[in-house]
Amino acid sequence: MSQTHHSPYRHDCYPRGDVLSMGRGDHAGGMADAKVLAGQARPRGRYPHLKRAGDYVFVSGTSSRRPDNTFAGAEADPMGTATLDIRAQTRAVIENIAAILAGAGARLSDLVQVTAYLVNMNDFGGYNEVYGEYFDEHGPARTTVAVHQLPHPHILIEIQAVAHVPRSVPQDVPRDVRQGGRP
Repeated sequence: MSQTHHSPYRHDCYPRGDVLSMGRGDHAGGMADAKVLAGQARPRGRYPHLKRAGDYVFVSGTSSRRPDNTFAGAEADPMGTATLDIRAQTRAVIENIAAILAGAGARLSDLVQVTAYLVNMNDFGGYNEVYGEYFDEHGPARTTVAVHQLPHPHILIEIQAVAHVPRSVPQDVPRDVRQGGRP
């Protein structure tokens, strides 16, 4: 006799335009939405690109993987020898995060915290150089850690991020002021 098991954590999926909303519920005092975004590399597991909880948007670990499953900053010669570029990968990761944030109506300037995972701390200089093209001392809090490996041998870096994106801010207030900056 076969039984159907329904996990209490499984939510129905609802296609909505360019996103697939994976879950809705009242978490942390507000509506929580999880989204897998069209036009981005599909997650390699059952998790969303982003999840909103109240005024925060959590971005899952993001690599330089493109929607066609190739990697920015990873080239192979005819003999199969791979050349990996931390600068190109870091730039692609940050651009991928920017695209994911746009799916929540946010941008890089909304980030309040990032955690970067490097396979090799010898890549820290190149990563830090590119990171500095996007953020300065007024940017998000940051932690960088070394890890043994990431989900694919061509991935040198993965970044997870948290953005603060208030849901209910008067629209007549300039965006920069809404985010604590100057007009």
